[in-house]
Amino acid sequence: MREQLKGHETQTTCWDHPKMTELYQSLADLNNVRFSAYRTAMKLRRLQKALCLDLLSLSAACDALDQHNLKQNDQPMDILQIINCLTTIYDRLEQEHNNLVNVPLCVDMCLNWLLNVYDTGRTGRIRVLSFKTGIISLCKAHLEDKYRYLFKQVASSTGFCDQRRLGLLLHDSIQIPRQLGEVASFGGSNIEPSVRSCFQFVRKIFSVLPRTQAQG
Repeated sequence: MREQLKGHETQTTCWDHPKMTELYQSLADLNNVRFSAYRTAMKLRRLQKALCLDLLSLSAACDALDQHNLKQNDQPMDILQIINCLTTIYDRLEQEHNNLVNVPLCVDMCLNWLLNVYDTGRTGRIRVLSFKTGIISLCKAHLEDKYRYLFKQVASSTGFCDQRRLGLLLHDSIQIPRQLGEVASFGGSNIEPSVRSCFQFVRKIFSVLPRTQAQG
């Protein structure tokens, strides 16, 4: 991983951890699965288990994010900030599952994956929102709880979200299947039609609600 960090500083070297290369090869074997929904789900599950994020509860993830004061979602995180937060996450997991979690390996692997997904230009930085999206998407929690958490990251203090912020969230979310080679199954990487569809649907709902209910 030191060579990888050097690469981010000089922007001349980039490579995958040997274990990550093995993981990608195993994911490629799943391309023979016919139905895209099953294929994507199997790839996500294999990735989740390889990164040991299937052991990470939503509350533990939130505790680690709060501990590192990751509140400004538009701010960038550099390599050391990412490593520090991942180390906090995996140290806690090792305490609970010491026979399943190798902290240095997990940190390297998860860092490698996050950079491959969110730092394709190899700048050595990703946004806080991207980090949260990656970790929360693969942690152990009900989908509804993940959706609520991620929506709160882009919503205003009054609980509403504009098109730009929803677009940021959907953009970061779609990068995960894109990196797995499954973005076509979700309508491609252009999120603008999905954003427009969401707001058209909401406006349609509010147009048929009684005035008092819509205001409430």
